[in-house]
Amino acid sequence: MVYLDYAATTPMSKESIEAYNTAAISYYGNANSLHTIGTQAGDLLSLCRHKLASFINGDTQGIHFTSGGTESNMLAIQSLLQRTEHRGKHIITTSLEHASVLRALSSSQKVGYTITYLPVNKAGVVSIEALKQAIQEDTVLVAIQHVNHELGSIQPIQAIGQLLKEHGIWFHCDCVQSFGKIPIDVEKANIDSLSVASHKLYGPKGVGFVYIRPASGKSISNLINLVTEHDRGTMNVPGIVAFATAAEHAHNQLKKAYNHFEHLKSYLLTQIESLQGFVQMEANSPAHFPGIIGLTFRNVQGQYVMLQCNRHNIAVATGSACTVHKQAPLRSLLAIGKSPEQAKNFIRISFSLHTTTEDLDELMKVLHLLHKEIMKER
Repeated sequence: MVYLDYAATTPMSKESIEAYNTAAISYYGNANSLHTIGTQAGDLLSLCRHKLASFINGDTQGIHFTSGGTESNMLAIQSLLQRTEHRGKHIITTSLEHASVLRALSSSQKVGYTITYLPVNKAGVVSIEALKQAIQEDTVLVAIQHVNHELGSIQPIQAIGQLLKEHGIWFHCDCVQSFGKIPIDVEKANIDSLSVASHKLYGPKGVGFVYIRPASGKSISNLINLVTEHDRGTMNVPGIVAFATAAEHAHNQLKKAYNHFEHLKSYLLTQIESLQGFVQMEANSPAHFPGIIGLTFRNVQGQYVMLQCNRHNIAVATGSACTVHKQAPLRSLLAIGKSPEQAKNFIRISFSLHTTTEDLDELMKVLHLLHKEIMKER
């Protein structure tokens, strides 16, 4: 199988598996227990917190372990809104956000919040000027992701964070697709909270963290205890150790991986020139993460393309794994100006360091077969 769906999930790396096994065997104590075995597990957990915080230039006390990106997004948004109830009830976001963010924000409308959805350009990038104009006196939170999970668009989070700092507005950034792939600095970007998932960078599933800037206000421990037992219950020490190991490995290879993705993207764009008019890449711009490629097809639904690829042992996606079972057109495609029908003619491919140009050649064989099939029907 040629796997081209790394944005959905990744296999655990050898280093991550070895770290998990070692921790499970040698550090099996409850990290909250006071005996030696528990203390050793607690010390290892603290080391992981310190390591993960260093990758985002954050405060160790701001790292709270969760089950992944969805829980992290919901905890962050609930926490920040809980702190700002007295200040206002206006939120700014985009329709490009992950479903977990949009669900959490939608729930806030039931208690009186209003939401402004910023427009994006054809590359899927927000305008700082549009953000300035959207800010109101009662704006308390802006939630804008770093890298879009379907198009690969990179948002200007440093400029966004600077603007929001000037207005005293909280900034939540979903970094699930960017952590371990492009640099993140919560201080430079003035990010108050961000979300991360382990399984996006070769760590175990069911592990992640939410970062809440400690200086942003009172501790969120009370809120977290209502939703999860991660911080005061029995911590998943082996999973967290495996996560931290995978994250360290990813950061050590960050530049190498990015250059490899750029090479693959360039190669693919050259190859699809032979199918001009049938397939095109969406959101291609300088503000694009090359590890995620969105392709749309003329008169062919993405679901059909995906099934044909699967028949030839190639795994691609028709969008975020959290939304593929819905029949509605992708919000991200509608946001960049596609019609509902065009938005359904979409597949996403995503790369790893293991992806080769030979893998892309196999994909192109299927796309050429599809093109011939469509031309015959005409």
